[in-house]
Amino acid sequence: MDILNALVALLNFVVIPAMAYGSQLALGALGVTLIYGILRFSNFAHGDSMAFGAMVTILVTWWFQSMGVSIDPLPTALLALPFGIVGTALMLLATDRVVYRFYRRVKAKPIVFVMASMGVMFIMNGVVRFVIGPDDQRFADGARFIISARDFKSMTGLDEGLAFKTSQGLTIVTAVIVVAALFWFLNKTRTGKSMRAFSDNEDLALLSGINPERVVMITWIIVAGLITIAGVLYGLDKTFKPFTYFQLLLPIFASAIVGGLGSPLGAIAGGFVIAFSEVTVTYAWKKVVTYLLPESLEPSGLVQLMSTDYKFAVSFVILIIVLLFKPTGLFKGQSV
Repeated sequence: MDILNALVALLNFVVIPAMAYGSQLALGALGVTLIYGILRFSNFAHGDSMAFGAMVTILVTWWFQSMGVSIDPLPTALLALPFGIVGTALMLLATDRVVYRFYRRVKAKPIVFVMASMGVMFIMNGVVRFVIGPDDQRFADGARFIISARDFKSMTGLDEGLAFKTSQGLTIVTAVIVVAALFWFLNKTRTGKSMRAFSDNEDLALLSGINPERVVMITWIIVAGLITIAGVLYGLDKTFKPFTYFQLLLPIFASAIVGGLGSPLGAIAGGFVIAFSEVTVTYAWKKVVTYLLPESLEPSGLVQLMSTDYKFAVSFVILIIVLLFKPTGLFKGQSV
């Protein structure tokens, strides 16, 4: 029975949270790898663009809630999500036309694009804070749990309860659907194949008659969908705070680089590697260990390798190790 309690505690505090967090990082990392693979630069405004998409969705969600519109037991944010994607796509396309298009025309070096994206990052961060404020914003509604700890205990008779939040289940299911749809689009549609050709060899793709501006536009639209979905799911699962999305830039880039920059499959794998590493290292293992060890050997401390305040340091350490020993990542993407 104690082994079952330990397993439930492990699922409750490590496996399920890491699966949800990994799904969010994977969606964000897919956006990074698409921009790097097709547009040839690292977009430092990625996290704040994610915050912008989540902000638009939240504002529309509040509007729906004020009118009494809901899809209970699911969160109303799902209804507002298409508006957030459209708003983010328009913002990214406008940014590309105003900022990045000029540098593509003069064939600027990648570092110039990176510096320009940093400027966009600061502007976007200021816009989001000005519009919605710097504090935590909660917008989740509907059923909070798919199964609560109390219901699980009454069903199983175990001492440890399993709480599976609706936001966690929604995140995992949505990520699977979005990733499957993206891979189908890239591999089966004519537009997706042209994007892959443009990524593999830009000069040959141009000689084949592929319109580069159309590829760029489609890329930004897909990225808008990915980051808005990731940002909203993260906000539903935790909370929305603009500065948090700025901090997410590190684990998202770490996910893309660990998996292999430019490799969509690597971005997904890297997201889960980073998520499970962060959760595992920062979790206090005392409860799990207490179930497994005899009473005489029960630990007095938290059995925690690192405080949750330093969870982003885990991403940084993994990133440094990968850059030093395997710069092409797990799936042999482009060397960093």
